[in-house]
This record gives sequence, C-alpha cells and structure tokens, in this order.
Amino acid sequence: MDILRIQGGVPIHGETRVYGAKNAALPILAATVMVAGTCVIEDVPELEDVRVMMQILEQLGARVRWSGPGAVEVDASSIGSTNVPADLMQRMRSSIFLMGPLLARFGEVTISKPGGCVIGQRPIDYHLHGMRQLGAKIDEQHGYIKCTARRLHGTSITLDFPSVGATENLMMAATLADGVTTIENAAREPEVEDLAQFLMAAGASIEGAGSDTVTIRGCSTLHGHSYCIVPDRIVTGTLMVAAAATRGEVTILGARPSHLGAIIQKLRDTGVRVDVQRDIITVKCEAPPRAVDFRTAPFPGFPTDLQAPFMALLTKSTGTGVIHESVFEARFKHVDELKRMGADVAVDMRTAVVRGVSSLSGARVTASDLRGGAALLVAALMADGTTEVDGVHHIDRGYQSIEQQLSTLGARIERVVIES
Repeated sequence: MDILRIQGGVPIHGETRVYGAKNAALPILAATVMVAGTCVIEDVPELEDVRVMMQILEQLGARVRWSGPGAVEVDASSIGSTNVPADLMQRMRSSIFLMGPLLARFGEVTISKPGGCVIGQRPIDYHLHGMRQLGAKIDEQHGYIKCTARRLHGTSITLDFPSVGATENLMMAATLADGVTTIENAAREPEVEDLAQFLMAAGASIEGAGSDTVTIRGCSTLHGHSYCIVPDRIVTGTLMVAAAATRGEVTILGARPSHLGAIIQKLRDTGVRVDVQRDIITVKCEAPPRAVDFRTAPFPGFPTDLQAPFMALLTKSTGTGVIHESVFEARFKHVDELKRMGADVAVDMRTAVVRGVSSLSGARVTASDLRGGAALLVAALMADGTTEVDGVHHIDRGYQSIEQQLSTLGARIERVVIES
C-alpha cells in the first residue's frame, strides 16, 4: 500500500510540462478497435486507467505495446473476441467506450456494467438508448449487457444531457454505420473534438465536433495512422491551483489555454495572476486569494473535475465562497477529509459553503476518488506540518507520477510504501 507524505507550507516554483489527456487517450485507444491497420497514439500518460484499457485490448486479441516514451502502438486486426472482460470493466468506467467500436465492427458486444470512482449516478442509459436508435438490439441480464446489430444505420439522436461518454460512444459507432447520423445536444468538451480529429485522420467523415451538433457520415473502413492527443486540461488546472494555493509561481509548458477559460477566469477573480502565451501558462500568487462563488457545468463551464482542487484553494481564502456542483450529486466526499485538516466547509445537498481559515494542519487523510484525492494534495501542500494521503491508487488513475512532478517544483513530497 502506498501513501503520499507531504511537508506543507512550501511555495512551489519552476517550470513543468503537461502530458496528454487521460480523458482523450481512453476513447481514442478504444477507437483503434475499428481501424484496419496499426495506430500509434502519442503523448499517452502512463496511468493505471490507460494500462487497464491496454489490458482489455490485449485480452480481446489486439497487439498492444508501448513503442516509446508516451507512445502506444495498437494493431487491432487480430481481435477475435467481443466479450469485454468483466473484471477489467469493474476497474475502470471508461471501458464502456468499447461498446460502440466493437458493435460497429463486429455487430455484437457483451459488457458488464462498468466500475470507476463512486461520485454519484453515472448511468449508461444515454449510451444504450443511442445504440438502440442506431439499430442495435440490447439484452440486459444479471449485470451483463449484450448488444447485437447486423448493421448500424444512421439516424438523428438527441441527448437528454450533453454526456461526454455517450457523445463519444455514439460518434464511434456511427463512424462505421450506414448513412448519416446527427447527434444533437452533444457534449462540447475538448476530448470529444480530439476523438473526432483522430477518427477523421483515419478516414472518418465528421462535422461539428466541439459544438452541440455533430454530424457523422458513415464509412466502410478506417486506416491506421499516428496521432498525438491533446494536453490534459485537468492536470493543467490542478497544477495551476496548486501554484496559487502555495503562493508560488509555476510556468506550465505544452498547455492548451483555450481549454481552460473558466479556471483561468476564476483564478483571476481570486486575485491570482495568470499569464497566457500560446501554449504556456504562468500562475503567480503573492497574497491570500479572495473567496469566489462558482457552479460546475459542462464545457465551456467550470469543469466538475476541478471543483474539488479549487475548493481546497478556497479553504484558505479571505471571505466565504459558495460552490454548486451541478454535474455529479456525490462529489463532495473530500469535504470530511479537508475538515480533518481544519477547513471550514458546510455541505447542503449539492451546495458547499467554504469559509476561509488562516491555516490548515497536516493530518492523515484518505482519498476516496480521483479528483477528491487531488484536492487533498492541494490542501496538504499549503497545510502546516506533515500530511499523509492514503488511497493513492485513486490519484494514480489520473495523475502520472504526481509526486515526481511536484518535487521538481520544490514540493516536499514523497511516495512511501507501507508494508501490510
């Protein structure tokens, strides 16, 4: 069992480079199932979720390997199974992305209901409803879902909510369907657009990705190619918040500022200086940040994945801030752990009221989900004394060697293996 041990109260300084987005890498790796030939995906983060997706592809019969630092090579031509391993699906929710590609290529797929962080209801109903509209027959029994279709047919689909996962899954399925598919109220997140760019580089015909209406003209085959995924906006945002929280100065290289408008604006609203130059973001904070209010929302709104780290920043702000979590109803599980460190946070349903305190104290805390774990790291970096963060496996799902990246910026952080 690993823990992260942090000696807080040290401003972080320096330069660091952000790596590729996990939330772009996973659907793109799933999409390689539909490609006739070899794909090389570059700037892939070496994360637990990525390793699980690679294991799933291997067990389905694909040839998958790391071909260099951050580069994954996939040849899915030898896939012989359409049954996604249940044990691996339980480890990662994003395994649901294999539904659309396998169904489109083979006309069938069997999955179990996926696992992942417990942050509220994340039903796959949008995925299933859309697949039915494309012509799939779906049989649900004993926790397993079997989808079959002799051919998928283009149609018009309107999502009740702009679900990122459903938009991506349906877009992949429609890529090899007959005819034209239109997805209305589609998710606009940058990772959706990145998946579309990958598919188009393979020969797909997609228009409107990144807007609320996506049109896909089905094609018969996709060809192999190399593709570099977008930088991780959530990792970038977390590093920005950490710099502000410790009253440091950090320059982040290889970023995509256009994907971070909401977080840049909210940091500036707190009084933090944020300078942007093409793919470089510099964050500098010299005084305690001012409290602000915000509401999470689908892109381009404030990302739910940065709600918890930003809450940690507000725990030492001047004044009182109000946070409304509009995306997931159970995304305040980190609050009790922040309170163990001295934070003053009150939660009522989906609203949290954060009253700034003068100091936080180091404590033994436990991460119960990925982004809540990131919040505990931010709090630990600015707390007095030593904090030990348990549940590190959650953090490892979204942050690549986070202790090493923060150490290069001057943080006093180490990974410690505790013998059981």
